[in-house]
Amino acid sequence: MSRVCELSGKGVMSGNNVSHANNKTRRKFLPNLCSVTLISDALGQRYRLKVSAHALRTVEHRGGLDAFLLKASENELSQRARLLKRQIAKKLAETTQAAA
Repeated sequence: MSRVCELSGKGVMSGNNVSHANNKTRRKFLPNLCSVTLISDALGQRYRLKVSAHALRTVEHRGGLDAFLLKASENELSQRARLLKRQIAKKLAETTQAAA
C-alpha cells in the first residue's frame, strides 16, 4: 500500500503518453500523496497518515479527521483508518451515553 491514499483509496492509474506523431507509450499517473499528522478530537491523539492532497482538503472541509472518518465508507479506507473509525465511533457513543 505504498502509493495509495489511506483515507480516499486513491491509487496509481495507468494510461498513455501520446506524442505529436500519435505514438502511444504506457505511463503511470501517481496520486499526490503527502505524509501528514492529523489530530483526532475524540481520542485526543495524533495519527500519521499518507493522504492525497484532495483527501486532505476534504478532511479540512468536513471539519477534521473525526467528521471525515464517520462520514466515509468502509471500503475506501485502509485497515488503519477503519480501526481508527471504529475507535472514534466507540468513544463518541460512550460520551453521548454518559451525557444522557
